[in-house]
Amino acid sequence: MYTVLVSGLLFGLASGAAVKRGGGYGYHKSLNVQVGVRPYYLVDDMDEGRLKHALQRCSEGPFKPSDFVIAHRGAPLQFPEHTLESYTAARRQGAGIIECDVAFTKDKKLVCRHDQCDLHTTTDILKHPELAAKCTTPFTPASGTSPATVQCCTSDITQAEFKSLCGKMDGFNPNGTTVEEYMDGTPYFRTDLYSTCGTVQTHDEYIDLVNGWGLKFTPELKTPKVEMPFDGYTQEQYAQDMINAYKKRGISPKRVFPQSFLPDDIFYWIDKEPAFGKQAVYLDERVDTPEGYENATASIPALARRGVKILAPAFFALTKVDANGKIVPSEYAIAAKKARMDIIGWSFERSGWLSIDGGGYYYDYVKEVINNDGDMYTVLDVLAQQVKIKGMFSDWPATLTYYANCFGL
Repeated sequence: MYTVLVSGLLFGLASGAAVKRGGGYGYHKSLNVQVGVRPYYLVDDMDEGRLKHALQRCSEGPFKPSDFVIAHRGAPLQFPEHTLESYTAARRQGAGIIECDVAFTKDKKLVCRHDQCDLHTTTDILKHPELAAKCTTPFTPASGTSPATVQCCTSDITQAEFKSLCGKMDGFNPNGTTVEEYMDGTPYFRTDLYSTCGTVQTHDEYIDLVNGWGLKFTPELKTPKVEMPFDGYTQEQYAQDMINAYKKRGISPKRVFPQSFLPDDIFYWIDKEPAFGKQAVYLDERVDTPEGYENATASIPALARRGVKILAPAFFALTKVDANGKIVPSEYAIAAKKARMDIIGWSFERSGWLSIDGGGYYYDYVKEVINNDGDMYTVLDVLAQQVKIKGMFSDWPATLTYYANCFGL
């Protein structure tokens, strides 16, 4: 019996090691995509009707990865963003494309962070005194009516120092009088359950991980928060370095969707790296104000002539409510399609409860006709079937995977 037990234990350890060498836990070539309970909760919460019944008929799957499903920072609804654990969860949930927001460090290396200066809210840097002392703005606790202040940037530290950090759920408590209090600010609709010590990722690590899974990439060149050039490092070199990482590995440009909020980055890739530039995604934040929305809509034909092929605004800008109280494509969406441009929306599952203020920012143009979480699928259906978006970013990819598989996207 002892021999059998030992043999079994050694076999189990060997099997576990083999899986680990594949990039972490559960990395098998044939992945059984899991959507969990959330899509079912949302479908059950929907108003009765054609769409709800159609989604109910898909309840037992099977589910497979879809390029319609773009993992926004991984799966940050419950996992620390841009960490190995967050990316792993996104892959398990069926994301066909995974995002790395790209920022640079003090030694001009590329890492995955949503903002160049968010380390104080997304990592445990404040628990490392030697690194916290290097922050652009060291921590000052809240006092009286004055909130706590701090700013820690990737450009404050080296890549090696960055790799010593733990990722945490993005959030902070402005009234914190200690580091511990300040870091304890996870939004009500997320969780710290899986936020023990997220494994932060360099851009190279992200590429190797996603490439090993056979999925697609969407790296976003984050707008620098420091003056450029940074110690001689120009914006153009920054944009080129990001592309070079894929070229170095021989990755097909067809698998890469580089993004930026800066039009000049998009134009640089179109002109200097056309194989990658033709899939460059212009993240259009001009739509945030009524005047900006009108100007953005009017500029779409010119952007198309310049070579931009994919537009990506916040998805609220893609729909509106018509005179009959129906959710329909917006003027922006119609103009983009008229210009034969693809559209990607961002970001699903980032709003909390839709029953509170109609979902806030991401549902701003349709909030008058939505009142429950299940209405997320009502909006998504208009985006997919009428606006005909190419894909959607999501903080919880499983929600999109359920819909995408149900409708063959």
